[in-house]
Amino acid sequence: MAIVIYARKSVERENSISCETQLEYCRTMLKPEERGEEVLAIIDNGFSGGNTDRDGFRKMMKLISQGTVSKVIVYKIDRISRSLSDFMKILDDFRKYHVEFVSSQESFDTPSPYGEMIIKLLMVFAEFERTSTIERVTQAYAHRSDMGFYMGGRCPYGFELVPTVIHNVRTKKLEPIPEEIEQVYCIFERYSRENISLRRLRDWLTAENHLHLKGTAWTTASLSTILKNPIYVKADSDIYQYYEQQGVRIISDLSAFTGEYGAQLYGHTKTKTDPCGKKLVLLSHCGIIDSSVWLKCQHKLQKNRQITNSYSNTTSWLAGKVICEKCGYTMTTVKSKVNKTGEIRRYFNCTGKSHKRICTGTKVTIYAEDMEKMVYDCIASILSDQKKEIVSVQSMDSPESNGIKLKLLEIEKSRQQLVDTILAEDISRDMKELLNQRACRLTQEQNLLTGQLNALKCKAKETSAMFDPEQVWKTADYDCRKSIAMRLIHQIVVSENGDVEITWTI
Repeated sequence: MAIVIYARKSVERENSISCETQLEYCRTMLKPEERGEEVLAIIDNGFSGGNTDRDGFRKMMKLISQGTVSKVIVYKIDRISRSLSDFMKILDDFRKYHVEFVSSQESFDTPSPYGEMIIKLLMVFAEFERTSTIERVTQAYAHRSDMGFYMGGRCPYGFELVPTVIHNVRTKKLEPIPEEIEQVYCIFERYSRENISLRRLRDWLTAENHLHLKGTAWTTASLSTILKNPIYVKADSDIYQYYEQQGVRIISDLSAFTGEYGAQLYGHTKTKTDPCGKKLVLLSHCGIIDSSVWLKCQHKLQKNRQITNSYSNTTSWLAGKVICEKCGYTMTTVKSKVNKTGEIRRYFNCTGKSHKRICTGTKVTIYAEDMEKMVYDCIASILSDQKKEIVSVQSMDSPESNGIKLKLLEIEKSRQQLVDTILAEDISRDMKELLNQRACRLTQEQNLLTGQLNALKCKAKETSAMFDPEQVWKTADYDCRKSIAMRLIHQIVVSENGDVEITWTI
């Protein structure tokens, strides 16, 4: 039979006593008659006591289950475990295999009721210390995040971490790497274009020899990660509104969204156990991508997620827009021979019928040529009397227009607070009158700012550049028709009897 002396050094407390020192204390607990017995030293260096997932601990318990251990000696009880439930289970295993348990710093006899009571009391305090430590670390992390500190993890592509001081605290900030940032520009600019998917973007980067500078290959997943990250955006009022509408808790003040700094999104989706949800905070580094380009990429990514379950095909420029009313699934085109001469025609088929086996489809055949001609004529009619002016997007992203948007957002928040206060039952009539007057002044200020913003929009228009959208539509090729249809059409719903209803986005 062997005697095991066990030592563990916690990762939660870097200044805790070393494993070697623990072993020395444990050896002093050997009785004179035990000096000649086999003593096994087992160490878990750098493991938390919050669980039993430790190499050395598993080895010790295996030896105990084999019946080769007579005694286990530790420096303190919490070296075995900081969890009361785990420790009591371990103690039951010790009893099962007749293993004596000794702590060098807590003197008691484990087989006695008094010793067992002391063990339980000590473990309650050990578990309390552990949970308190976790809570303190969690609170400190949240506080540093809210202050705008970069909270670690893999450094985003295009940046490196350099030492800095924020609020008199030594930390690190993101610093752009010129060669990588140039690639990030290309990624956002290219993906923001029409008809550029993540796969086409990846293929274009490879074809143009824009190799990943970290030594790995570009993938759609890595490109999506870059495109979704607000680290790169010049966070302005539009970014504030975008995340506010998504229910994200915005830590930084509204006035700080000037379009200068990048932002960090952290946390998880709201749950019962985590009601705080995701948070957005501005960091200290400068953003590199205009908000209009970044938001355009987000809308494309979100649209991709919405149609993930649809079956894409390139045989119709209406692909992805035609929906079966009966089951709600996308209808795709299928080719089939329809007469004795072998003529091949395309028709729309419900994927709920062909792939999911949950729908019977339409009772009549919906030929693709007929559907496309009908939609073609509808779009041509809509565009027939319209002329469109090209607007300079860069001028609309000016600091002046962003400042007006920030003021409009602040007015909207103030008006909402006033409404909530006016609707309260515990304020006097005179106070309500004053609040109503304040609401009127805010409305006047809002109208004035809206007029200024519209004036900037008019100023930004380049009226010399005109085009005829109807003519563009009539001469459009397959890709152009698909692009225009994607913009103008929300969905085309086909009923079981073949009736068609088009829902437009305009």
